[in-house]
Amino acid sequence: MNNTFTKNNPNQINADRLDWELVKSEMKKKLGSDIYESWLKKIEFIEEVNNYVLLSVPTRFIRDWITSRYLDQILQIIKNYKKEIHRIEFKIIEKKSIQENLNETDTNLNKFDENVSFIKDSYLQYNRIDPNKRFDNFITGSSNKLAYEASLKVSENIAHYNPLYIYGGVGMGKTHLLNAIGLELKKNNKVMFISAERFMYQFVKSIKSNDMVKFKEYFRNTDILLIDDIQFMNGKEAMQEEFFHTFNALLDKGSQIIVSADRAPNKLSRIQERIKSRFSGGLVVDIQKPDYQLRKEIVAKKADELTSLFSDQKKISQDIQDFISNEITGSIRELVGAINRLVSFSRIYNKIPNISETKVVLKDLLNISENKVTIDLIQTLVCKFFKISKNEMLSARRSRYLVRPRQVAIYLTKILTSKSLPEIGREFSNRDHTTIIHSVKTIEKLKENDPEMVENINKLKNQILYKNQENEV
Repeated sequence: MNNTFTKNNPNQINADRLDWELVKSEMKKKLGSDIYESWLKKIEFIEEVNNYVLLSVPTRFIRDWITSRYLDQILQIIKNYKKEIHRIEFKIIEKKSIQENLNETDTNLNKFDENVSFIKDSYLQYNRIDPNKRFDNFITGSSNKLAYEASLKVSENIAHYNPLYIYGGVGMGKTHLLNAIGLELKKNNKVMFISAERFMYQFVKSIKSNDMVKFKEYFRNTDILLIDDIQFMNGKEAMQEEFFHTFNALLDKGSQIIVSADRAPNKLSRIQERIKSRFSGGLVVDIQKPDYQLRKEIVAKKADELTSLFSDQKKISQDIQDFISNEITGSIRELVGAINRLVSFSRIYNKIPNISETKVVLKDLLNISENKVTIDLIQTLVCKFFKISKNEMLSARRSRYLVRPRQVAIYLTKILTSKSLPEIGREFSNRDHTTIIHSVKTIEKLKENDPEMVENINKLKNQILYKNQENEV
């Protein structure tokens, strides 16, 4: 906006006023409907003054949340419509008349319009219950049978085991069970599902904003409280104090409490003894590492699900499924991740990987050490594969029969080691890092249209990573 023109024509600001409806439409488009409905919809336009706009929001928390996460994007959207705007100012204007702002008055505390409760606006929203994590798609075996049966029992008769404490390692299905319980019980009960980390965040925010009364009311006004990863409360004395009293208040009113953690109650570190004692006083069940039979069932089911999901998907062979079930023993999440990788491989290359290719794709999950992968080893095996000497590869000669193997060796060094470009260049006769980049890009481009190059690269990767197992694969 021309400053002289504006000064002489004060009404020009209004005549050329920012169209806030257009800005709102663009925010919804650029940032997504979920973010817009939860946070940005609450912004109202007040006025435009010189090079900034004044906007209003109903609470301090919404202002802080928006400014810390979306302010730059909102400003850019505004500048697209009016480039003279350089900053945004927010004013807090309470909107108690808007029904959706349930936290604005104590009289609204009981006006929940859904069974899964969460604190809105001035509070961080809770995890929504995932409709895909149900009892009927939780695969059971000897390692998780007890936890499954206990969860099912709680869903049928609340306060039968109170609290129910489920523990196990990462990726074993604890969150799945909590979610399944929430899905079943939310039909007839007010359910609150939150992680310990978010509980902690909520607690701190409530203290800072002097909203502890509302915080207490919300957490104690529920029939079912599900808290995931309780171990993250460690060391937070004030929060543990509040949790202890909330815990007791819920037990006194007959509410059901279900807790998950990565270890048994007595193994929790820096958690008050009285809290650990309360946990131990209920039913404590663990989920152990899946045995072979359970792993096999999980792999088979996941493979079938993905095959049915993608009509062009080739079915993963039984040999590959058995290999994964045998080799990946850490967690259920790793098994599912392995299947997802192989499915991606088969869709990209339009083929099912063999055992050798599977080992390369899943090398990190199979705990295959890369410490023995050296540049010298790569150079030696590439030279042997292409039947040239190492001196020829490292020479300055640019004959085609030498350039391609040299580029392949550089490419494999880049993807199979953690060496930097200058380090790789030094190992290839002090070549410049731009040469290294060119070699890597050349091989990547060739792989797109040259099946023979793809096959050679895969053979070499297999030899380098599994040189002691060539007969096996």
